[in-house]
Amino acid sequence: MWTIAKISVKEILYKRIFIVIFLMSFAFLCFYGIGTYYAGKEMASSGMGNIQNVLANNFFATQFLGIGLYFAAFITSLLAIFSSVGSLSREIESRQIESVLCRALPRHSFVLGKLIGLGGILLLFAAFLFAGVLIINQWFGGQLRVELEFGQLMQASGLFLLRVLILAAVSLAFSARISTLNSGIIMIMLYIISMIGGFIEQFGAVLKKQVLIDTGIVTSLIFPLDSVFRKMMTCLFDSADNPISFASQGLLGSMSVPNDLMITYACLYGLIALGLAIRSFAARDI
Repeated sequence: MWTIAKISVKEILYKRIFIVIFLMSFAFLCFYGIGTYYAGKEMASSGMGNIQNVLANNFFATQFLGIGLYFAAFITSLLAIFSSVGSLSREIESRQIESVLCRALPRHSFVLGKLIGLGGILLLFAAFLFAGVLIINQWFGGQLRVELEFGQLMQASGLFLLRVLILAAVSLAFSARISTLNSGIIMIMLYIISMIGGFIEQFGAVLKKQVLIDTGIVTSLIFPLDSVFRKMMTCLFDSADNPISFASQGLLGSMSVPNDLMITYACLYGLIALGLAIRSFAARDI
């Protein structure tokens, strides 16, 4: 299992998609840092720090940090999907897996090794982006700097990292059953549905339309990725059931706050997906 994990790490590091996304991430952090620095400088020079403009200042500060985390989550999601959807199906299609399984390696160990290898790299990459966005905000934000407590950072970072593990597990489940192309299409569609459903739920909470809220909840049950992100934002800005705090965050905040039960559901969702990946791969005729 650990041998497969090491091989998986080497494979993803040498993949072109990893290099491309890493360069994109570096460029994103550079441009985000430049934008944050000059925006904070402009706000300071325009007198936005006065006590009369506290709400406006909080709005811009949380929006800048929220946008950075949103795009960081988007980049890590792309890497998790593209690196995982072909991890099993590609080796089956190319027949490379036969030389591995002929050594009496249990199939569940092969799947777990893939998840450990992929998950380790994805966690490191996600932690790098999460820390990068926060460091930029704290060091270069100026007037846009958001005061954060250690407990908030730990909870938010844990939820941010949880997202990539869920994506990797679900991608492996599809990769064990269908082709790489079809797995990628399904995962991208699930990701888009989850994000759109999250925005619909927030609109419903603001407009007090239960139909919209229920629609968002259903999409969260189908794929709970956006709920994990919204819970992360709530933990980071401590905005649960606080309309003023939500107003300062805009649509990246959460007026309809996911509860702990939804996070438990997301964890079980990932574990069930992993179980399905192991079962499907064990039953597949190779």
